[in-house]
Amino acid sequence: MDARRLLAAADRHQVALYLLALAAGISLGAAVPAVAGGLEIVVEPAIAVLLLVTFLGVPLLQLGAALRDARLLLALLAVNLVAVPLIVLVITRPLAGSPDLLVGALLVLLAPCIDYVIVFTALAGGAHQRLLAATPLLMLGQLLALPVLVPLLSGGAAAGLIEAGPFLRAFGLLIVLPLLGAALLQRLAPRLDLSAAMAPLMMLVLLAVTASQTPRVLGAGPALLVLVPVYVGFLVLATAAGILVSRLAHLETASARAVTFSGATRNSLVVLPLALAMPSALAPAAVVLQTLVELVGMVVLVRLVPRLLRDGSRPPAPR
Repeated sequence: MDARRLLAAADRHQVALYLLALAAGISLGAAVPAVAGGLEIVVEPAIAVLLLVTFLGVPLLQLGAALRDARLLLALLAVNLVAVPLIVLVITRPLAGSPDLLVGALLVLLAPCIDYVIVFTALAGGAHQRLLAATPLLMLGQLLALPVLVPLLSGGAAAGLIEAGPFLRAFGLLIVLPLLGAALLQRLAPRLDLSAAMAPLMMLVLLAVTASQTPRVLGAGPALLVLVPVYVGFLVLATAAGILVSRLAHLETASARAVTFSGATRNSLVVLPLALAMPSALAPAAVVLQTLVELVGMVVLVRLVPRLLRDGSRPPAPR
């Protein structure tokens, strides 16, 4: 099988390959904990390259079109900056007695995903191109909201832990540089298509993240188990919120699916470097555990959401 066919096969079986990468990373991190330090260095550059390829798939002219789709943008912002914080406020109350776990959970649950959400939205028949074009706005929104929301919802537990510096660094490294790089490549090589590299790059990121953080997760022991029902509950409630907001906004089916996946999928890979900068080892472990729960949930949602938001169905026009 030549490289082109191999990449095409990887593209067709992305979800299974992502789960395989997770399993391999967990196994490697558990069997050889010494690899954690080396792989942790790989995480941020790998995410940056992944986002470069992601942004390369969006023509710059389409960014303007996405910004003109006011109904979709308002629905995305309503889900991620209004509905999700309310859900998170309620479901994280059982963590109030464990400040380190609470801060880690808040950090990841309040940040909308900007990378593999595109893949899952596409697999579910959602408007993945329009969602992709809106990712810089979503990242900017969380850049402004997280330093306010995390301390507010933590009841003071995050005081002094959330600083502007790491957020600005993450925004520059993981959004600005990839976006500028994609713009430059589109200008110099307009026919360049690296979309086939998305699946292998995502596998590399997931492998590096899980292998580097598994020793931390295992070191935390049973303390992390309380997070599992919180993360599962978030998936259920955020999916319901996405569907409700989409119907209230009278979005067509593909856009409704995009909004639903945007609400349910979180930015664990991009906020992980922020969690790693915190003094507690539990915060990054909480972020990684959310990735594991979420990816299993995505396998269910890519089949369930198309049934809940059927093709050809359109909410009634506003009166």
